[in-house]
Amino acid sequence: MKLVVSLVAALVATSAFANEPAAGPASKGDPKAAESIVNQVCAGCHAVDGNSTVAANPRLAGLNAEYIDKQLTNFKSGERKNAVMGGIVASLSPQDMLNLAAYFSAQQPKPGTSKDQELAQLGQKIFRGGVQGAGVPACASCHGPQGKGVPVQFPRLAGQHSEYIYAQLNNFRLETRANDGAKMMRTIAAKMTDADMKAVAAYIQGLR
Repeated sequence: MKLVVSLVAALVATSAFANEPAAGPASKGDPKAAESIVNQVCAGCHAVDGNSTVAANPRLAGLNAEYIDKQLTNFKSGERKNAVMGGIVASLSPQDMLNLAAYFSAQQPKPGTSKDQELAQLGQKIFRGGVQGAGVPACASCHGPQGKGVPVQFPRLAGQHSEYIYAQLNNFRLETRANDGAKMMRTIAAKMTDADMKAVAAYIQGLR
């Protein structure tokens, strides 16, 4: 069961996850039409309101609709690989995915709190200024100073579970996740140390 929960976590990326626009206009999704799927499929791991309380499962509330739709589409096509999510989206239609994207993007994200304040302070420096000498740019340059993201292009990061942020950064570094378009996140993550990733992840969890 723990393995399943961990794998289902892959629904969104959050690290500083660059993202290409979804193929279809997520604005056409119908949040109401997604409610039955949310209650029957998504809520067990991500909560009905998208504010997952399990660190391995990403928070979906408030994420860009286009971003959510792209991740679901990538799971379905196999561009983003995950056995559990691949199985879940297999039965979803393109409209189902647009509806889910619209539903979760409309949910109100709850603020998170950094568990390790000293580590978060180190992460703040990376988030705001990058890692000088290593070629790591500031996360804020794409995701905004408050981590709210840029619709269509870059997802919201603020308040996301630090464990999930770290896992996705590491996946990009290892290239086991490769749905970042022009390799932006893979290139950045390859220049980060394990300590860098954990620090910025700690900061992002408490970012509001």
